Amino acid sequence: MLIYQIITVIILFTTVFAYVNDKYIKWPSTIGIMALSLMASLIIVMFGSFVPATTASLVKLIKTIDFQQVLLQVMLGFLLFAGAMQVDYQKLRKEVLLVLVLATLGVLISTFLVSVLSYYLFALFQLPVPYIYCLLFGTLISPTDPIAVMGILRKAGIPESLELKITGESLFNDGVAVVLFLTVTEVAVMGADQMTVWRIGSLFLREAIGGLVFGTALGYLGYFILRSINNYRVEVLITLSMVMPGYALASYLHVSGALAMVVAGLMLGNKVRNTAMSRKSWDYLGKFWGLIDEIFNAVLFLLIGFEMLVVEITLPIVSIGLAMILAVLFARWVSVLFPVWLLRGKIKFEKNALTILTWGGLRGALSVALALSIPATMHKNEFVLITYIIVVFSIMIQGLTIGKLSHRLR
Repeated sequence: MLIYQIITVIILFTTVFAYVNDKYIKWPSTIGIMALSLMASLIIVMFGSFVPATTASLVKLIKTIDFQQVLLQVMLGFLLFAGAMQVDYQKLRKEVLLVLVLATLGVLISTFLVSVLSYYLFALFQLPVPYIYCLLFGTLISPTDPIAVMGILRKAGIPESLELKITGESLFNDGVAVVLFLTVTEVAVMGADQMTVWRIGSLFLREAIGGLVFGTALGYLGYFILRSINNYRVEVLITLSMVMPGYALASYLHVSGALAMVVAGLMLGNKVRNTAMSRKSWDYLGKFWGLIDEIFNAVLFLLIGFEMLVVEITLPIVSIGLAMILAVLFARWVSVLFPVWLLRGKIKFEKNALTILTWGGLRGALSVALALSIPATMHKNEFVLITYIIVVFSIMIQGLTIGKLSHRLR
C-alpha cells in the first residue's frame, strides 16, 4: 500500500504544480514544476523547523523514494526511447560526426578537467578527496542530460541545426558517461592495481558496443513484428515490450540499456514509422509516447526539487558546489572547443555555435541519480550536494536563458 500512497502523493503534487505553472508562470513545464517543488521544499524545511510534527510525515515519505532506482531502473528507458523517437534521423545524419565526437572525446575531456579542478578545489578548502573519487565525480557531471535537454530545448527557439547537435549529443553521451561511471566505480572499489588496461577496455566496450548492438537487434525485432500487423492497440503494447523487458534484458546481459533504448527509439521513429506502420497507428503511437514523455518528465523534475529534503547541506560543500558551477562550465567550453576546432573544415558551424553549445549543455536528473548511487565511503554526501547545486543552476538558469541567449547572439 505504501507504494500506491507514494505514487498518489507524487502525481497530486505534479498535477498541482503543472497547473499552477501552465496557468500563471508559463515557464517550460519541466523548469516550472522543478522551481515550484524547490520552493515547496524550502517552505517545508522552514516550516518544519518551527513545527516539526506537521512536516515530518511528508519528509519521511520523500525519503522513502529511492531516486536513483526510480530513474535508472524505471524511468530512464522510457524517457530515452520516447525522446529518440522524436528525432529525425535523416537530419541527425548531417550532424552525426560532431555528435559522436562530442559524446566520446568531449565527455572524456570534460571528465578529466572536472576531476582535476574538483581535486584541487577540495584541497583549497582543506577537505582533501582522493583523485579517483574526483574522477568518478567527473564522469557523472560531464554528460549533458537528454531528459533536461529535450524537454527544454524544444521550447527555447534555438536554430534547428544547433538543437539537433545538442539533442543528438545528449542522447548518446549519457550512455557513454554511464559506462565510464561504472568503469571508474569498479576501479575505485577494486583498486587501480587490480585493474588492467585490457579489463577496463573490455568492460567499456562490452557496455557501449554491446548496448548499440543490442539496441539495433531490438529495433529490428520490433520492426519485423510491427510490420506484420495493423492494430494500434497491439502496436503500443509491442513498443512497451521493447522498452520494459528490453531494458531489463540489457541490464541482465551487462550492456548499456541507455544506448540500447536510444538506438531502438531512433529505429522506431524513423524506419518503423516510414515502412512498417500505417499513418493512423503512428498517430496513436506518437501521442502515447509523447504523453509518457511529458508525464515522466514532469514527475522527474518534481522529484529533483523535492530531493532538497534529503540532501545533507553544509556550508563548505555549498561553497565548493558554487565554485564547481564555473569549473563545469569551463570544462564544457573546452570539451566543445576542441571538437569544433577539430571538425571546422568538415562541418559548417552556425554563428556563435560554441557559446550556445556550451550554455545549452544542461545537466539534469541523470547526474543526480549517478551521484546518489556512489557508495557512502567515496564521499557520497559531498558529491550529491555539489551535483545538486550544479543541476539546479543548469536547469533553472541555463535552461531559462538559452533561448534568449540564442536570439541575442543572432
